[in-house]
Amino acid sequence: MSAGLAALLDDVAVLARAAAASVDDVAAGASRASVKAAGVIVDDAAVTPRYVTGFKPERELPMIRRIAVGSLRNKLLFILPVALILSEFVDWLLTPILMVGGAYLCFEGAEKIWELINPRHHAEESSVSEQGAQQEDQMVSSAIRTDFILSAEIMVISLNEVEDEPLLSRAIILIAVAFAITALVYGVVALIVKMDDVGLNLARTREGAGASFGRGLVKAMPIVLSVLSKVGIAAMLWVGGHILLVGIDELGWHSPYEEVHHLEEDVGGGVLGWFVNTGASAILGIVVGAIVVAVMHVVHHRQKAH
Repeated sequence: MSAGLAALLDDVAVLARAAAASVDDVAAGASRASVKAAGVIVDDAAVTPRYVTGFKPERELPMIRRIAVGSLRNKLLFILPVALILSEFVDWLLTPILMVGGAYLCFEGAEKIWELINPRHHAEESSVSEQGAQQEDQMVSSAIRTDFILSAEIMVISLNEVEDEPLLSRAIILIAVAFAITALVYGVVALIVKMDDVGLNLARTREGAGASFGRGLVKAMPIVLSVLSKVGIAAMLWVGGHILLVGIDELGWHSPYEEVHHLEEDVGGGVLGWFVNTGASAILGIVVGAIVVAVMHVVHHRQKAH
């Protein structure tokens, strides 16, 4: 009896060690995947604030919360199952699907640039006082659509990093990545857009250096948000262009990516290499985005003519 109990305890201990090792593997995999996707995480955090800029302060956090929920829904209900199924059975489809998303990001970025330089667009824009529930819903929906592409790239990059793991481990890792990245991105976004309120509170409740710092925050945040809005547009272009650049290489046309890689090496890699890669991706993004915008405008005008 005692020998049987000892054997059972040994089996339990083995299972416990295996479970602990599995948890460690999942945690390590989630960490590797998150680090690999860090570049897109930064882009996601830069893109989102532009969607809540200009709305009443009391609507900013509710909008961010709605976008964050939409982002998590994108990752868990749509991207995760499709990515796992494709990676298991038709992994060659992942690249073309991502490239379609990259082209959409290029279109979004180019469209925003067109809106900035088109004076008629500014004449038609709604003022802040006219922004009601419908305008808010439109901006939240637009943010969630853009997030879908960025989230897809994050999840696919993360999936590629743990492709050797068993299917269940991959699923658990991607779920962990989805929650962690969504919390990180939208926590940072919420902090950014509410910093002016923090500054206002400091200016009202503190004295001396604290009050001066608060007033400085209040003055600086409109500039910061404006800059972030422009960075968000640029991020759409360089992320979309980079998706296309890498996708073209993976589909067999190697020369464009090789040329960019050689230019990175010529400047010595590192930060300068990153700027070269980002610049080349942005140029490709602008070209592709401009073409899509032109096509969409022609189609729109023809539909109006009919």
